[in-house]
Amino acid sequence: MIERPIIEAQSIVKAYGLLPVLRGLDLQVVRGQFVALLGPNGSGKSTFLRLLAGLSRAEAGSLFVGGWQLPQEASAVRAQIGLVAHKPLLYENLTARENLAFFGRLYHLPTESLDSQIMQSLKHVGLERRADDLARTFSRGMQQRLSLARALLHDPHILLLDEPYTGLDQAACAILDSLLKEAHAAGHTIVMTTHELDRAASLADRIIILSRGKINYDVPTADLSPTQLSADYAAITG
Repeated sequence: MIERPIIEAQSIVKAYGLLPVLRGLDLQVVRGQFVALLGPNGSGKSTFLRLLAGLSRAEAGSLFVGGWQLPQEASAVRAQIGLVAHKPLLYENLTARENLAFFGRLYHLPTESLDSQIMQSLKHVGLERRADDLARTFSRGMQQRLSLARALLHDPHILLLDEPYTGLDQAACAILDSLLKEAHAAGHTIVMTTHELDRAASLADRIIILSRGKINYDVPTADLSPTQLSADYAAITG
């Protein structure tokens, strides 16, 4: 029996006012795959991630995540996903531990094991020694690591990342690379938007390029070299 894709998008149309952003997008992602979404600003990458996260609604088309349909079953979908955006989405006046405790309660994680789960998550991203420090005292890279800990706290099937490398220095990028490789190896399905072609080629299983609201390129990274990807990207996006 063939397993149903964990993400299914069929003829998705999304517009902001009179401005069309997604124009009949079709996409299937199988469980455990790491997909990198590339494309120029305005191509619809972040818009599509917002649709997958249940934060926005399409004007037309069908969208299923884990077999649940959006937007009708958005609450069930949100329980299956973790979101990391280019903005950390943290409460700066709460500590790292308090941030994770807040989100743990939102996801109805068992109270009796929540603190140990939080500390395990912080240790995983290398922040256990900063558990009781305010998030506002963290560097940009540390905030992104805390965001990833928050996104993975409830062990979601799907991890959505919207430009997670924005503003990170080389050391922080390397740490995030390592954490994403671990998440992928652990079986999480990952969809990441990025402008970093080399990083996409080294991390993802599959490269998709959006242009003018449609998929214009869909290639396994096993068939690509970074040089070829750069040339293809330039040809497609102009």
